[in-house]
This record gives sequence, C-alpha cells and structure tokens, in this order.
Amino acid sequence: MPRATKGSARKRARKRLLNKTEGYWGGRGNLYRKAMETYIRAMAYSFRDRKARKRKFRELWISRINAAVRAYDLSYSSFIHGLAKANININRKMLADMAVNDKPAFHNLVEQVRAAG
Repeated sequence: MPRATKGSARKRARKRLLNKTEGYWGGRGNLYRKAMETYIRAMAYSFRDRKARKRKFRELWISRINAAVRAYDLSYSSFIHGLAKANININRKMLADMAVNDKPAFHNLVEQVRAAG
C-alpha cells in the first residue's frame, strides 16, 4: 500500500497561502517557502502596526489640543487637569476634533476650565 499523503488538502492550503501573497515582489509571491516566510513576517508587522497606529493618533490629538489651548495661554497639562477638576469627561479624540472644527465650543470648554481652576 502506498503511504497516505494530505493530497488535495495540502494543495488547497498552498494555494490559499499563494493567493494571500499575490503581488509580493519576486519569488516572495509565488515560491511557497519564500511566500510563507514573507507572509508570517507581514502578519507580525500588521499586528505591531495596529498598536502603533493607536499611539500615533493619540500623539496627534494631544498635539492639536496643546496647540489650541496655547492660544488661550494655557498648557496642555493644566488644561487636562482643569477638565478633571471641572468634572468634564471628554476624550482626547473629541477634544482635538472640537479644537479644529468647533472653535466656539472649545472656547466654552476653556472658560469652564478657567472657572474651575
């Protein structure tokens, strides 16, 4: 009796991987071993960079809030502390959006922070 192999299942698995690596440069897209190495590395980078994207956006929001409150002679840290004292719970994403797109509402927030502090 011949030995049993995975046969069509193995072929399907290879095909699935090669479809995922379609468009990769050179042999990385069509040689199975190279494709597997490249695909594993690509998934590691994508996992890492999903986390990094969140950090980068938080940096951006903080920069925007800081720039906006400097116009009112406040620092970022004193503004955030003042929000906590005034019991105003708005996340940095919304604060940054208000600072850029809704200046009157942001001005009202700054006034509330000044009154609380």
